[in-house]
Amino acid sequence: MIRAAVITMSDKGSRGEREDLSGPAIKEIVKGIGARVDFYEVIPDEKELIKEKLIEYSLLADLVLTTGGTGLSPRDVTPDATLEVIDREIPGIGEAMRAGGMKKTPRSMLSRAVAGVRGNALIINMPGSPKAIRECLEVILEVIPHAVEKIKGCAADCGNGEITR
Repeated sequence: MIRAAVITMSDKGSRGEREDLSGPAIKEIVKGIGARVDFYEVIPDEKELIKEKLIEYSLLADLVLTTGGTGLSPRDVTPDATLEVIDREIPGIGEAMRAGGMKKTPRSMLSRAVAGVRGNALIINMPGSPKAIRECLEVILEVIPHAVEKIKGCAADCGNGEITR
């Protein structure tokens, strides 16, 4: 079982002015890989708060998935906060999400989403719309369990081309 945390970055959502549809979409989709979302929160787009929550949840969960704040607006600071707290970046995850998204819309190239490891947790940023969440997770979902196993120190050979579940 993968213990997961989902954090939605939304100024309006954190004030109760907009219903968060992306966080619940993530929660539903990751059930398909045996993940259990134990932590869920909607917070404003404040860099220091995002860093604080990423650090907190990376100590409590195996997987921290964020939604929102990955674009080009001045308040979109999720990737910046993530880069400041991760120990190691995993560029292939963000690249794969953007490449998959490009099949649907050229705007996907504007995403600044990043992924990386902090301690024993995998952190992945995703866009803020439920449609984009589904598209991103469709591309990366099957590698998440393997990535979590490796981060936790699984010494099994992963060069056989098979994804472990």
